[in-house]
Amino acid sequence: MKTIKIAGVPEHFNLPWHLCIENGEFEAENINLQWTDVPEGTGKMCQMLRDSETDIAVILTEGIIKDIAAGNESSIVQIYVESPLIWGIHVDAKSTYHKLSDLENTKVAISRLGSGSQLMSIVNAKNQHWKTDDLKFEIVNTIDGAVEALGKGTADYFMWERFMTKPLVDKGIFRRIADCPTPWPCFVIAVRNEILEKEPKIIDTILNIINATTEEFKEIPSIDRTLATRFHQKIEDIQEWLSLTEWSQKKLDEKTFNTVQNQLFELNIIENKVSYEAVVK
Repeated sequence: MKTIKIAGVPEHFNLPWHLCIENGEFEAENINLQWTDVPEGTGKMCQMLRDSETDIAVILTEGIIKDIAAGNESSIVQIYVESPLIWGIHVDAKSTYHKLSDLENTKVAISRLGSGSQLMSIVNAKNQHWKTDDLKFEIVNTIDGAVEALGKGTADYFMWERFMTKPLVDKGIFRRIADCPTPWPCFVIAVRNEILEKEPKIIDTILNIINATTEEFKEIPSIDRTLATRFHQKIEDIQEWLSLTEWSQKKLDEKTFNTVQNQLFELNIIENKVSYEAVVK
């Protein structure tokens, strides 16, 4: 039995992985796939790949491209979720901010430097024609840290996946004032190059198993109820999320890769561009 470590956010996008593990599908192929939930998100997973704490990461596209450009010795093996990630822009429910323009020159809570929450706050600032050099950040690590920071006023707004954050909106803790969808597929599967070189057949088997599940995921009976229960969501929110979400079984194409990298370069998030062949395997 070959042990492979995989990491991802504890969010509804990753239920297909948990179903495959619970059903013993990897085990049947002599693979012990060990899943680690990473609530801190992409920045933390980039570090885990660098430190060999995980072999595979289900990770935000822009975050891993940024980190590979900065020297992370990993590669993107395929797209996992084709549809954009819808980032909700949230403030404390009692705050005096009511529209997006109110947030110019305020402080944004981010999970960590290099995280999707930081990168997308820069993308959002550019969309609003704000000066991206003037952005101020407060590192909060997790969504619970963001609740505390916005409540205390040490940060003013927080960007996180809209549906996972909606229970906090429903409880009157956060107020969502706008959305900012990613202009590219949101999640990819990244693998450390060492593992790709040593265990190519095992990686192929893992991808074949997860792709078979994601292809049919929406057709699983009562999948909306399962998701709502596991992730403490309202069923109507899950149904809307399912209607907007498309999984993928394809490689990241060069055009999309260039779109992401060019945006990161324009925003000064990366200093040097890397070739498509160096990132996508």
